[in-house]
Amino acid sequence: MRELDHVFVMTYGRSGSTLLMGILNSIPGWLLRGENRHAMRHLYEFHRSGLTERDRVDPARASQPTHPWFGIEGFPEDASLLHIRMLAEATLLRPEPDTRVTGYKEIRWYDEDLADYLEFLRQVFPGARFVLNTRNLEDVASSNYWTHKDDPLGQVRAIEEKMLGAAETLGDAVFHVRYDDYVADPGVLRGLFEWLGEVYDQDSVEAVLATPHSRRGKHRD
Repeated sequence: MRELDHVFVMTYGRSGSTLLMGILNSIPGWLLRGENRHAMRHLYEFHRSGLTERDRVDPARASQPTHPWFGIEGFPEDASLLHIRMLAEATLLRPEPDTRVTGYKEIRWYDEDLADYLEFLRQVFPGARFVLNTRNLEDVASSNYWTHKDDPLGQVRAIEEKMLGAAETLGDAVFHVRYDDYVADPGVLRGLFEWLGEVYDQDSVEAVLATPHSRRGKHRD
């Protein structure tokens, strides 16, 4: 396996995350993929089930072929994490030969055990970092993505609060950016680039901002 850095964008629908993905992908050697409908969550459930059942049984008895849970006592945690990473990189991330940093952006970070799920991702991808992207909630809730839902503003607010709470467990591994700030003044992203250890290129960022992402029209007038 190649040594790659991993970055994941945490957000909710209609937050400008596709634009942010484009900005990050303008960095040489970066390849962040788009949403995968929380596919890693299924692998988290697989891994957690294996650990839960392994720890539940009596290992001496479960190691016998007459036991109904024969073999589960030997569920290998490290091997599970390694092969989950291999599967994710081979299918979801698919780094290219010149890729240094990979990952994806996702809008489905609303699980009750979000903090535990984030810890799982950090185990699968050692050194992983997270960019938390938020936007003015009234603008988010008024988009077509949310208006058909019950109490859209309340739903978005609850998701944001959950993400912010879980992000506190990440310490220095998370950086918070706000869509409204960086579309008004791209220069505010210098802090993000510095945190990532990358060079901020104003021209590249401006070029991304001038390109429609996920909707019609430019992101700034």
